[in-house]
Amino acid sequence: MHTLARHTSSRLGRRIATVVESRRRHLHLAPPFLIDDPYIPRYQLLSSVAAARKRSAAYAHLRECNLCPRLCGVNRYERTGVCLIGAETVKVGEVEKNPAQTDSSTEPCLQGHHGSGSVFFSGCNLRCVFCQNHDIAHQRSGFDFTPEELGEWYVKLQDVGSVHNINLVTPEHVVPQVVLSILHARDLGLRVPIVYNTSAYDSLDSLDLLDGLVDIYLPDFKVWDKSTSKRLLKADDYASTAKESIRKMHDQVGDLCFTPDGIAKKGLLVRHLVMPGKEDEGQKIMRWLGSNISRDLFVNIMEQYHPDAHVGKPRRSTGKRPDFNMTEPGGGLVSDLTAATIRYEDINRSVSQREISTVRRAAESIGLWRFCDPVAHDGFNI
Repeated sequence: MHTLARHTSSRLGRRIATVVESRRRHLHLAPPFLIDDPYIPRYQLLSSVAAARKRSAAYAHLRECNLCPRLCGVNRYERTGVCLIGAETVKVGEVEKNPAQTDSSTEPCLQGHHGSGSVFFSGCNLRCVFCQNHDIAHQRSGFDFTPEELGEWYVKLQDVGSVHNINLVTPEHVVPQVVLSILHARDLGLRVPIVYNTSAYDSLDSLDLLDGLVDIYLPDFKVWDKSTSKRLLKADDYASTAKESIRKMHDQVGDLCFTPDGIAKKGLLVRHLVMPGKEDEGQKIMRWLGSNISRDLFVNIMEQYHPDAHVGKPRRSTGKRPDFNMTEPGGGLVSDLTAATIRYEDINRSVSQREISTVRRAAESIGLWRFCDPVAHDGFNI
């Protein structure tokens, strides 16, 4: 009798757990995260006066560029700053439609059934040694587009590609031109949301300029420690800047919201690329996000890191005997013969499941619950 009671209780407990998990899985499509369809992009709600002011501000910023944390202060009509991009045109490495369910780096709620229209800008205001898009971001390769030509491509992606959104990848250093292109595309009939896909190394002034134009902010909060960002991103103020930027983004658009078809239309979605040996920093990032932004924040804990760019490349020979007490820029100690001949040996590997799980547990422990997880069926992952 006692055995039967325990068995019945166990089955009932499993059924309750299944029901609770099922309800939890669909809560991101319930109010307050469910919005009306059709969704009207924020730039469509901008008055003609506000649009004119943004155009004027964009041109002014190009004449004295302090729109990213580098604060170069240069007149980009005459010369370039850290990003190496001028004023009248931008360098675009790729313009493409990311087909649904084929690009693992783009969230399913952005790709949907018809794909996301991605614009990859050349150049960057960071110098990440592991950059996964280094062939575009670290080089001035690609095609020159005026803001007007860029806006016309947005409309082509919408009308010909039927994309769910325009996904602007690494746009931090070309915010004035991006603003001008969105306003031009609006006049041409653009009506899909704008996704601002950023490293989170943005200034508050640039985010003020983007306010009212961007529907979805997609920052990647990379690392936490100052020594790590100095060594791997070449920006020792990265974490402090990212925290200010992400807070500002959330103030503008709030938590991520969806239409009933499961497509994200407005809000903040934060990425974190888990890196080898940096899970402690990932935990700190998750705790900060949950404590300071929102426990309803939508988070994508990414596991696709792989050695790229400068990582794993042979160290330049100086003709001297290796010094086994030397350090990498930023203070990382080089301690063996391999590290003396291979650059950034400590991150020259893929991440482990343990490292990924450690970051995920930290996120859950602080109360975060909206994750970009794969679905358990064979259908579309939205």
